[in-house]
Amino acid sequence: MEFAFYICGVIAVLATLRVIVGTNPVHALLYLIISLLAVAGVFFALGAVFAGALEIIVYAGAIMVLFVFVVMMLNLGDSTQEQERRWLQPSVWLGPAALSFILLCVMVYAIHTLNDQGIDGKMIDAKTVGISLFGPYVLAVELASMLLLAGLVVAFHVGREDRAGDVLANRQGDGKSKKEEHA
Repeated sequence: MEFAFYICGVIAVLATLRVIVGTNPVHALLYLIISLLAVAGVFFALGAVFAGALEIIVYAGAIMVLFVFVVMMLNLGDSTQEQERRWLQPSVWLGPAALSFILLCVMVYAIHTLNDQGIDGKMIDAKTVGISLFGPYVLAVELASMLLLAGLVVAFHVGREDRAGDVLANRQGDGKSKKEEHA
């Protein structure tokens, strides 16, 4: 299992790097799906079968399919790829990379110097999680689903282009009558 852990970890890191560096949004989403599946493999290798299954079902399954549909609906063109190329210049990513390195140093320090006295490992089965999600936390689950739906609608309307003949286009004069447009 240790071998599977390292292989899945390397695949997750490489796929995530391809997500960050890639310029094609559809390819980036496909690499993100691969990365999430590799993280699920890490969970399986660590013996957290339920967490791995949730990773596949929720993230790699439902949410990533939603993202792929949104990107394909938006029909992103060459201008988006040029903007991504500008974002990949060192002046843009140098600050976040430095902060990530500092965070990595803090995490390595914490792992090697702190003891694990406060960590208790309890196994929680799927039934308990389901009862919790649809019991006292049902409002939070519904709010999260509404937030995802609102994000999808906003992304669709912000990213669409003005096309002639489109019924729902956000053009100037959508609310005006024919007489007001020609006047």
